[in-house]
Amino acid sequence: MKFIIINGPNLNLLGKREPEIYGSTTFEDYLIELRSRYPQIEIEYYQSNHEGAIIDKLHDIGFSYDGIVINGGAYTHTSIAIADALGAIATPAVEIHISDIHAREEFRKHSYFTPKCVGFFTGHGLKGYDMSIEKLIDHLKA
Repeated sequence: MKFIIINGPNLNLLGKREPEIYGSTTFEDYLIELRSRYPQIEIEYYQSNHEGAIIDKLHDIGFSYDGIVINGGAYTHTSIAIADALGAIATPAVEIHISDIHAREEFRKHSYFTPKCVGFFTGHGLKGYDMSIEKLIDHLKA
């Protein structure tokens, strides 16, 4: 199986950015652990602060990969274009947020991505990425 994790804006700062919300582990360090827990899955990683680049990546992999784990960051709440890209491709996606978006600012409580995804995890920290991979595995088995 081949999965990709797509992280959106500001997630390149994990480990430095607001550690009281996002923790002190970099995503690159976490990715090493994640890959070791799922050796049967090829896990690629892509991060961009640019909406169009995320859309291009979804178009590029959306008919050839087995699963997508997407943390759109702030684009989750604003990007109909990324939501449309998720809806236009064949590869199933799971939406994940490190913090609990429902316990934060009002504007963060709405996601344009959720209706286009086969799963949703919020507020579980980095463990949400593991949960997302498990959800994709279960979805593909069904």
